[in-house]
Amino acid sequence: MAGSVNLGDQLDGVVDKLVKAGRYGSRSEVLREGIRLVQEREAKLARFEAEIQRGIDDIAAGRTKPADEVFDRLRRKYEAMAAKSAA
Repeated sequence: MAGSVNLGDQLDGVVDKLVKAGRYGSRSEVLREGIRLVQEREAKLARFEAEIQRGIDDIAAGRTKPADEVFDRLRRKYEAMAAKSAA
């Protein structure tokens, strides 16, 4: 997709300010960086969604641990860490 993009006055101002400040060499550089950041965020969201789905699948398959067991293990872990840092 080539051509002009209508960002609106506010975003146009942001892009112009970044170029004038020397942070970017052109408006295109600003837009490419913005798109790259959106791609990174979308990739992170896809990973989170995959992890959530894995958890849902684990629950459906009965691959779970009782909450008391998990909380007890965490409590022991953090109590040991606190004791170590207090010493």
